[in-house]
Amino acid sequence: MKIMVLGANSYIARNLVQILKRTPDRYELALYDRESEHKEGFLEYQPLNILDCEAVSKLDFACDIVYMFVGRTGTTQGFEEYDNFIDVNERALLNVLTAMKEQKSKAKIIFPSTRLVYKGMPGKLKEDAKKEAKTLYAANKISCEYYLEMYHNVYDIDYRIFRICIPYGTIIPGAKSYGTAEFFLSKAMNGEDISLYGEGEQRRTLTYMEDLCNAIIQGSESEALSADVYNIGGEDYSLREMAELIAKKYQVGVTFVPWPETALKVESGDTVFDSEKLDSKAGISYPMKFKEWIQGA
Repeated sequence: MKIMVLGANSYIARNLVQILKRTPDRYELALYDRESEHKEGFLEYQPLNILDCEAVSKLDFACDIVYMFVGRTGTTQGFEEYDNFIDVNERALLNVLTAMKEQKSKAKIIFPSTRLVYKGMPGKLKEDAKKEAKTLYAANKISCEYYLEMYHNVYDIDYRIFRICIPYGTIIPGAKSYGTAEFFLSKAMNGEDISLYGEGEQRRTLTYMEDLCNAIIQGSESEALSADVYNIGGEDYSLREMAELIAKKYQVGVTFVPWPETALKVESGDTVFDSEKLDSKAGISYPMKFKEWIQGA
């Protein structure tokens, strides 16, 4: 199976590539990103400026799957760096879709989206729940979801969109991400109290990185899935519950501070995923439990 990974130095992509490399006889990889070398030194890697239309057009999209991990994340940063957010999060995808269209590619393009496209609310969110964009990043992702649907409808480009809530952990030795759980863990391991805005009551779906990558790979390869949006599942936790578990292990405290005005304006509220559509169709499971991960951290 021929696999192209764009944004191969991004955090989720690095973990996903590690899993693909476990079965080298199954996958033929082509890895691309803007840096001169791959962070794990894989020889299948080549540097690429994905904002260069001509460079993207020269890629060989005669493959089975294109993983699109190019992206810029952030909340309030987008208001200050809107050019970069639009370029990296939207123009990059349009460059890829254009090249696939021109080459009449039959590959499936796999796109990671975010919990931030949803209007937060209590209970579990299905894929057709109401959307809302409070940041440029969320608006970028919503636009990209529509771009994929448009190019599928007009040019028959196949796609899968996987919405991700809160990933945690890593399978890359020594590597650390910048997610919520790792931020809490870093504070606690340094002997510092974990601080939360308000009461930390916001609820999230937590997904261990290896389970997340396996869900993306299985979902990408499943013949039961179609060109559509799928939530990736996991466990339901509040930020306070997450912090208290970590604080207990490292014998630090959890403190509560008032919301900064801007942070409160962009806070999404509860985003807990209903992943039944993906799990039932592609046979997805999430074996790692957050409490177990904390004990081994």
